[in-house]
Amino acid sequence: MESEWVLAFVFNAVLIAIAQRLPFLTPMGWVHAGALGTILLGCLGWNAWLAVAVYLILGTLVTKIGFVQKQAAGLAEGRGGRRGPENVWGSAATGAILAILIKADFASESLLIVGFAASFAAKLADTFGSEIGKRWGRRTVLITNFRPVPAGTDGAISLQGTLASVLGSVLMTTAMVALKLIPLGSLALLVASVGVLATLLESFFGAIAQNRMHWLTNEMINGLQTTTAALIAIFLVPFLG
Repeated sequence: MESEWVLAFVFNAVLIAIAQRLPFLTPMGWVHAGALGTILLGCLGWNAWLAVAVYLILGTLVTKIGFVQKQAAGLAEGRGGRRGPENVWGSAATGAILAILIKADFASESLLIVGFAASFAAKLADTFGSEIGKRWGRRTVLITNFRPVPAGTDGAISLQGTLASVLGSVLMTTAMVALKLIPLGSLALLVASVGVLATLLESFFGAIAQNRMHWLTNEMINGLQTTTAALIAIFLVPFLG
């Protein structure tokens, strides 16, 4: 058991030391990503670690698409699109907690792993929808009343961004299936659907609450979104028989 954790720590430490030059994360973001990677590798093994690596790569790439135009419009992510520690845990805290619960035999692994997959499907759906919607959304409306609002407004959605959310959720679900974390079939469909649903719920919550609660940061909203996705997926699994 101890040797597994030592291997997980050493592997992630070496990898992060090499990857520091990549424009994905800030220096401290890479450190926290290493901690996350150690948890995932130690608790769930290589398949889960690779799935989250796919999430990081796809999320970063879609953030870079049209970055200059988004920056000119004041809609781009700060720090040149690099994510910091708060972004790492805002996106992956739910998945990390579920990985620990699986390792601790807290509940059925086959049940919790669906929540794990749904949390990352939701987050990639959110990233795809936000980044593509800000760049190519033709008509942006507030999800609560469908009135036109500027792109980047909390709770704003567009047809292009919503379709991108579907694509992001499907891509993340496909990675989870390919890495044999969840089977192809009804569970995969559930994960992909919940990923999109949680993204829409996040937009709704952002529209009604984020501007009124200044302490409610984007990272906290992300954490609520991924937790909601995981809980909905876990709740619905028994209904699939």
